Amino acid sequence: MELTFLGTGAGRPSRQRNVTSIALRLPSPLNSVWLFDAGEGTQHKLLDTPIKLNRIDRIFISHMHGDHTFGLAGLLSTRAYDGGVDPVTLYGPPGLREMIECLFELSSTRITYEIRYVEVEEGIIYDDGQFSVEAAALEHRVPCFGYRIVERDRSGRLDTAKLKEAGVPAGPLYGKLKAGEDIVLDDGRTVCSADVTGPCIPGRIITILGDTKPCSGALKLARDADLLVHEATFEAGLEEKAEAYGHSTTIQAAEIAREAGAHKLVMTHFSSRYDLDEAVRLEEEARTRFPASYAAQDGSQFAVECRC
Repeated sequence: MELTFLGTGAGRPSRQRNVTSIALRLPSPLNSVWLFDAGEGTQHKLLDTPIKLNRIDRIFISHMHGDHTFGLAGLLSTRAYDGGVDPVTLYGPPGLREMIECLFELSSTRITYEIRYVEVEEGIIYDDGQFSVEAAALEHRVPCFGYRIVERDRSGRLDTAKLKEAGVPAGPLYGKLKAGEDIVLDDGRTVCSADVTGPCIPGRIITILGDTKPCSGALKLARDADLLVHEATFEAGLEEKAEAYGHSTTIQAAEIAREAGAHKLVMTHFSSRYDLDEAVRLEEEARTRFPASYAAQDGSQFAVECRC
């Protein structure tokens, strides 16, 4: 699993940062891409990555502000010309469907694949047995959501030495044991899965928050996350300004990560007042509260490794 930051700026694009969008590449057998927000210019940023539009099958929108949505209609339109024939599902607050369908109607845009819409409410909004997505309300100037992506725990690795010792022939029986199923050999002996597999491999947890000031929803979604993406629009000392606009500072993002027991914090959504040279300073501020803090830039990639 890997996150690619397509835009890390707040409010408007700058010469150094585009507005918000994040792509999550999922492992096999899914091999699909989920997009989180799609600010203006998102599809241009995708051209700088190996990600293909036709691999994007789910798009999660945090809120309706333009720096998170103005690139969505263009991206969906281009997807139709880029081999995208499979359905795509859009998750977001009320008004998302109306906005997209209105733009398509007024621009005479014809989409040749199915677009499904899910109006987000708090709770589990997606579960395919391998991954689930939970949404929770955040505190911003308009209705806004954060998302928690949870991978299911997986069976431990097979111990080949124990399999040979037990006389289990290579083939389909290995798969049954890997799946947690006990088997009976031809000679009548039972081989228990727990005896020939290692410890369970914990599923990975990624939390991606929309615009927010510190709140209980952010803390809930970030609990024990392997990687937490939290906005840090302002530097430390500008907490009053952050409060007024429904945003957070670097220190506040770090404190949420620390309180939630997250393992890594990646900050994004930086005000255009900060150029890239200041990223190190912003990281250092956050690290006074939470050492594993990083300031994302456009194009930054963060792999999410298994805890095993």
